[in-house]
Amino acid sequence: MEKMVEVVANNNDESCSIATGIGNKFSDLKKSFNFALRSLLTSCSNQDFNQAFSTFTDTETQLLHRLFLQVITSLHENIEEEFDSICLRTQVGAALDAVEEVIEERDLDPLFSDRSYIMDVAEDLCAAKKNEIQRLTQMVQLGEENNQMLKSRLQLLREGKQVLSGASEAVEKFRSMNLRYEANISDK
Repeated sequence: MEKMVEVVANNNDESCSIATGIGNKFSDLKKSFNFALRSLLTSCSNQDFNQAFSTFTDTETQLLHRLFLQVITSLHENIEEEFDSICLRTQVGAALDAVEEVIEERDLDPLFSDRSYIMDVAEDLCAAKKNEIQRLTQMVQLGEENNQMLKSRLQLLREGKQVLSGASEAVEKFRSMNLRYEANISDK
């Protein structure tokens, strides 16, 4: 897309309008540049100028002021032309149009603004799930260790019960033998 700059003079003020295809961003840039340029180049009022050249006569001061205005006007035109030239050479208008188009497309995409939020939520959810899996894995390991300890105790109790039942049988045998012995002794 080819862009052309059309320079229009209005009462010693230069304004630049693009003949084809430039969006609002370039116009805003151009207006801002011109406003800043005018502010810089017209910062010296007539009264300030007269004070600066107070040793000169009024006629000399007026001539110097006219010369000053011509230099400022010429400087303004040259700076503006150079700005326009740089903008065309570097295709600032096209770049700003592309940026503006991307922004418009992004604004039209209802999911774009939520994408980063959705990705953050997805990452947070993934991290939370991983943490939950680790916690549950640790709980399962602790449960397995506890079960193993209970099985070991149960086995010990079973073995102890067998030992105790064998001991109680031995005690019973001893009692019965003791009772028979006493019965035998008392029979004699």
